[in-house]
Amino acid sequence: MIQILFFARLRDQLGCDALEMEAVENDNVGKLCERLIAEHPDWREPLSQEGLLIAVNQSLVKSAHPVGEGDEVAFMPPVTGG
Repeated sequence: MIQILFFARLRDQLGCDALEMEAVENDNVGKLCERLIAEHPDWREPLSQEGLLIAVNQSLVKSAHPVGEGDEVAFMPPVTGG
């Protein structure tokens, strides 16, 4: 299983703070995101926002980063400052 976490405003938008998904062979962050959207179509906009931060096992990664059994994937909204 892959543990998926959602933080801050993204957690509020999705109405979910965590879930688990089956690991799939040759999976990556982008494909995992597509699977999440396929299961929850109303998540498309929040998970497609520009600047979305994604971490695998607490390291920031790009969408091509592989994911597999036992990984933790965290989605965080873009950070703004001022």
